[in-house]
Amino acid sequence: PLLFVCSPKGFPKLKNDTFLRAARGEETEYTPVWCMRQAGRYLPEFRETRAAQDFFATCRSPKLCCELTLQPLRRFPLDAAIIFSDILVVPQALGMEVVMVPGKGPTFTEPLKEVEDLLKLRQKVDVTAELGYVFQAITLTRHSLEGRVPLIGFSGAPWTLMSYMVEGGGSTTMAKAKSWLYRHPEASHRLLRLLADVVTDYLVGQVAAGAQALQLFESHAGHLGPEQFQDFALPYIRDIAQAVKSKLKEEALPLVPMIIFAKDAHYALRDLAHAGYEVVGLDWTIRPQEARAQTGKDVTLQGNLDPCALYASKEKIGELVKKMLEGFGTQCYIANLGHGLYPDMSPEHVGAFVEAVHAHSRHINKH
Repeated sequence: PLLFVCSPKGFPKLKNDTFLRAARGEETEYTPVWCMRQAGRYLPEFRETRAAQDFFATCRSPKLCCELTLQPLRRFPLDAAIIFSDILVVPQALGMEVVMVPGKGPTFTEPLKEVEDLLKLRQKVDVTAELGYVFQAITLTRHSLEGRVPLIGFSGAPWTLMSYMVEGGGSTTMAKAKSWLYRHPEASHRLLRLLADVVTDYLVGQVAAGAQALQLFESHAGHLGPEQFQDFALPYIRDIAQAVKSKLKEEALPLVPMIIFAKDAHYALRDLAHAGYEVVGLDWTIRPQEARAQTGKDVTLQGNLDPCALYASKEKIGELVKKMLEGFGTQCYIANLGHGLYPDMSPEHVGAFVEAVHAHSRHINKH
């Protein structure tokens, strides 16, 4: 019977497609909303589910990923679910070991130090063999959602993944990873190309498994200046959009909307708007009107409330949401935070954010 449950065919009919319509630039009755890191430690039930398990063991359990993905939807009328996983499953698929160290975060036991270390990576990755557990989680979750809202799949972008693989974990400066770009440009491109190819197959596999939209996280874009972004990030971001779309067509899979989120890359918004993605995600450090002016009319924008605004009172959250909606307009727009939720945030305030988006956008649409 499990095989039947996990078949990527015969999915329940989608009841709320507001998020997908907004992503494609179609008209919506209200502005859809979801939150980055909406499945996370700010929910007591998340902490309880995760308590007994190693982080990456949780990522490898389709049942737990499904449960964690559904938890926020039981509490809030969100317009999309995003599969619970981690961007660092891709370096793992290339043969690198990553462990989650309490109080420190993800840590690579053997980061890439020398150019020769690239030879240790798998040069050909069978994504189904290495990341099949993510595909199973997506299929199971898509069935378990019962058509309530669409399911988003995601991946880290090549530069962001490379920066972790060279730094060996988080870093405030990314000095080791950036020194590769300056000292070993050819080797850097080799690594980025390898990552782009794996990410492409990984995203296509997620759609085959049931993902209805895809987000690419270039979380470390802000560590690059405009020139390095042009050289080492943007070409791969473009290639992935193009390659994913052509493979989806080839395999007769649905052409799902794609979102690019390049944190702190204001200098690249114009380029990102023309990089082949239907949606450009924004962090909280740019004014809505400015983002609209730079990205033009052909893409949907997503973002960008300062996550820390959720520490404010519920009334204040409502005011900030109203101002944000007036800045972006209610159409061709998906409300979100400018980055993920933090572990100490109040679920009630997350609820206030979601409800404020729905209420104010309906009000603006009526008048």
